[in-house]
Amino acid sequence: MIDSAAASRIRLLVLDVDGVLTDNGVYLGPIDGKRVEFKRFDIQDGLGLTLLRGGPIAVAWLSARFSEATTLRAEELRIPILIQDSGGRKVPALAAIIAERGLDWDEVAFVGDDLADLGVMERVGLPIAVANAVDEIKAVARWTTRRQGGHGAVREVVEAILKARGEWDAAVHRYRAVRETV
Repeated sequence: MIDSAAASRIRLLVLDVDGVLTDNGVYLGPIDGKRVEFKRFDIQDGLGLTLLRGGPIAVAWLSARFSEATTLRAEELRIPILIQDSGGRKVPALAAIIAERGLDWDEVAFVGDDLADLGVMERVGLPIAVANAVDEIKAVARWTTRRQGGHGAVREVVEAILKARGEWDAAVHRYRAVRETV
């Protein structure tokens, strides 16, 4: 369970992509002579991120590699901040976002799974590991999901944070109100 005091400080939820939003699989191949990449994203994760829209927590995706599949999914979900740093420099990339938004590191939750996430995990206020994260990530995480990356872990994180803040019911109500209005 996520501590309510830590959850109440969160103003930005940052997600690694490969291994957190996806199952870590990358499908590559040629189509009509062009390199094509496919990734599998979990629909429940997408709905969870939609539940944050209109609330006090902003969302950012932070990846150590560029992928058009990631760009397409972020656009589809209207993720306001997408950083794909092929140099794998996640700490400086996130530091720039934090400064731009006038935040402190302790107002950030980050969900990671592998060594590329370690520097960020050591700095944020609420470091979270997915169930299939490597041991080094789990060691610095304050909470670990039951679900694996790409299989509903992000939805689990969103629910846990919103419930710890006492905002789950309001988020569900906002979501339903938009979709059930006649």
